[in-house]
Amino acid sequence: MLQHQADGSALVRRAPALFFALMAGVLFLTGLSRPAESQTYNVIHNFTGKGGDGANPYGGPVLDRSGNLCGTTYVGGKYNDGSVYVLSPAAGSSWKYTSLYSFNYEFGGFTPGFGTLAIRDGAVYGTTESGGTFGVAFRVGPSAKGIQETVVHNFGNGTDGAEPTGGVVFDAAGNFYGTTLLGGTLGNGAVFEANPSGAERVIYSFMGGSDAVSPAAGVTLDADGNLYGTSSFGGDEGVGAIYKLSHSTSGWTESVLYSFQGLNDGEYPVAGVILDKAGNMYGGTFSGGANGGGTVYELSPSGESWTLTTLYSFTGAFGGPYNKLAFGPGGILYGATNSDGTYGHGSVFKLTPSDGNWTFTDLYDFQGNLDGGLIYGSVAVDANGNVFGTTDEGGSTNQGVIFEITP
Repeated sequence: MLQHQADGSALVRRAPALFFALMAGVLFLTGLSRPAESQTYNVIHNFTGKGGDGANPYGGPVLDRSGNLCGTTYVGGKYNDGSVYVLSPAAGSSWKYTSLYSFNYEFGGFTPGFGTLAIRDGAVYGTTESGGTFGVAFRVGPSAKGIQETVVHNFGNGTDGAEPTGGVVFDAAGNFYGTTLLGGTLGNGAVFEANPSGAERVIYSFMGGSDAVSPAAGVTLDADGNLYGTSSFGGDEGVGAIYKLSHSTSGWTESVLYSFQGLNDGEYPVAGVILDKAGNMYGGTFSGGANGGGTVYELSPSGESWTLTTLYSFTGAFGGPYNKLAFGPGGILYGATNSDGTYGHGSVFKLTPSDGNWTFTDLYDFQGNLDGGLIYGSVAVDANGNVFGTTDEGGSTNQGVIFEITP
């Protein structure tokens, strides 16, 4: 969040909500194999924070159907309140960067965090930590006056939630869902539903105790309309949980599917989950695991219960995956660590399935210099296995970069 003078100029930049000040360790070999693989790493945009350009992209990019990358920056833009950008393929291997919209704290939301954007009907939807009362859900897209922001919902008008950091996801009917880090009936965060016209309702308020608490990540929707997510705190041991919201004609029912123990299973799952076609869930933890630096896990249904399997453990005190994983061709899992890796500035990895086992491959270790470093957002993977992402720091002006890793 930015504090402003009366004239609107920025005074102090506050890092987004959860864990942003924590440091990481050094990646180490664990029980899974880690073969070397030839990759090509390229910075395809350097953020500068000047002339409408964004800066410090906490959120990762999303791919639209035309192969364009869409994303947000936490600050920068015309008013230093963040921006929405589009990066389009151009001639040869080059890319064209367009600053689509600059947030302004006087008119709507500002400082979008690490939540993923949703694209629908030619517009992008997301959430900002700040603006409105306690954050907003926004639409940025074409209007009669050009590309503009519409505040779809202003949080903080009672118990509807506060500080929505995780972005939104749409169902087939055009309703969207997300989480708030705080607020709700008891102040422990909430899951909300809203329609495009802005009518919002809280479908679950977290209770505290052994329930999930303060969900930073957004939710994931399955084919039956059920929602899944993680919380960084709560659960039986207070170090995080995976929850489900089951949808029926009578409403929504919440259940905790797994409480992290802070042992080899990991702890503090800031990242949300993704689902495969069989209903298995995959995610990461920021800390814990056999080597202390976080994990990648699979949570699988087993009758009426769920079984968690740790697929990989990173080394260090903190610094594991901070956001959702992504599927690539062949069911390969891709992800990024926040500040792990050989140089302590984060890494990009993949896990390849084969006969019930997973092979870990380190695709790139950031050095925190011109190549960038410190990753909070998800990666995006195209049909050819090219991986795209953002870093919060590094690059030509140390304002972060957008990168591409080509097999």
